Amino acid sequence: MAEGDTREPGATPGARRTAWRARRPGGSPVARIRQAAQRTPARRDRYVDLVRAFAITAVVTGHWLVVSITHGPGGFAGRTVLETVPWTRPLTWVFQVMPLFFLVGGYANAASLTSHLRRGGVATAWVLGRTARLVRPTTVLLCTLAAVALAARLAGVGPSLIGLGVWLALIPLWFLVVYIAVVVLAPAMYALHRRAGLAVPVVLAALVGAGDLTRLALDVPYVGQANYLLAWLAVHQLGFAWQDGRLPARPLVAAPMAVLGAGALVALTVAGPYPVSMVGFPGEAIQNTAPPTLALLALATAQTGVALCLRDLGNRWLRRPGPWTTVVAVNSVIMTLFLWHMTALIIGALALYGTGVMPQPEPGSLPWVLLRIPWLLCLAVILAALVAVFGRAERRGEPLGASPGARAPVAAASPAARAPVAAVLTVLGAAAVVAALLAVALAGPAYHGPTGLPPAALAVYLAGASLLALLRRRHRDHRPETAGSPA
Repeated sequence: MAEGDTREPGATPGARRTAWRARRPGGSPVARIRQAAQRTPARRDRYVDLVRAFAITAVVTGHWLVVSITHGPGGFAGRTVLETVPWTRPLTWVFQVMPLFFLVGGYANAASLTSHLRRGGVATAWVLGRTARLVRPTTVLLCTLAAVALAARLAGVGPSLIGLGVWLALIPLWFLVVYIAVVVLAPAMYALHRRAGLAVPVVLAALVGAGDLTRLALDVPYVGQANYLLAWLAVHQLGFAWQDGRLPARPLVAAPMAVLGAGALVALTVAGPYPVSMVGFPGEAIQNTAPPTLALLALATAQTGVALCLRDLGNRWLRRPGPWTTVVAVNSVIMTLFLWHMTALIIGALALYGTGVMPQPEPGSLPWVLLRIPWLLCLAVILAALVAVFGRAERRGEPLGASPGARAPVAAASPAARAPVAAVLTVLGAAAVVAALLAVALAGPAYHGPTGLPPAALAVYLAGASLLALLRRRHRDHRPETAGSPA
């Protein structure tokens, strides 16, 4: 049955009306989400989407909880509670779920890439499509923050406050720097996975250990920085193995994996040289995320085992329309949620602490813990408003029912995408985007000019994003009109 045909056998009049409204020009996002949920193929592993939604929700909640903000005569001040409240550090084993995001990213990228290639596509077109969902909302964020910073400066806001605000809002860029690089490398890494399987993440983990040794024991500078890429590539490869069955989601495999990972984590942190906190904070001699360490990979192993153990239970729960529609809704704007959640925190701090509405008890005390509930609720409302405004940039061009980040498959690759020059330009465009985001992330909270961003980094980013958009448009314009190709 055609994708756009809403007259499924046995469909209720209400379901048909919902599908019709979603297909109308200007149809509401709610209607589109409901239609996507209703038309999900039976073969889809819904649990992967659930894990992704859980991971991003945990990251956002963790960032909102870990910040301690005060406001007084000297203005705003903030720090992480991990510095002053030691009992919060073990909680990072729950809230540090970036490994899960890379795990399901590997699963989704493997499924998308193999489907794309099977339909006659090429890796270049796949990378262009996959990065679109990442770059487009990031461009909206950067341009909006630049405009707000410029307006604030013209209104007389102090440069130091603008620099701090922009820096806080752009903390999520650290993740994108690595994830875009992993996506660009995915075709080559998947080919390696097809040849060597689980040996690839094992070797990558060994290289992470070697990086830790050279950095921590031998005091060799810079070598360990490669762990930023190697560690997350290792977790991404586990997603490949999950998708093709080399890492089966069966308790006999997953339960020992969870136990061994948890045991290694305890040995490396409680008894070993690594800190207990899986989120870095100022004053730590060693941080488990900057760069990623063996301890973080042990956490990733434990989380992977737990995730695989819960797969069947999760899929049974997601057969219910309500939970599955919620998961589809979260995944439809998942990058917008992630990119804007620190902006929501800034707005919430200004509104609640700047006006004196929110009390300021001692971090870690019972009143402080209880006040986290209204704090989270207020930030959730603010983030929902931001998503309502900016989420459309992420939804634009997504086929209904597609995985987040997925593009419509092509029946045959266009000559534009097959040309070697297109592959080179795609890598150059992605490299420019990654380099610029890294420069912005490293710039710190200082004032960097009227836009609040380093001008050179912003220019390089826009050039790289524009090049990727041009290549994507060129590929669409030259794609042959073949029977069965998506419109």
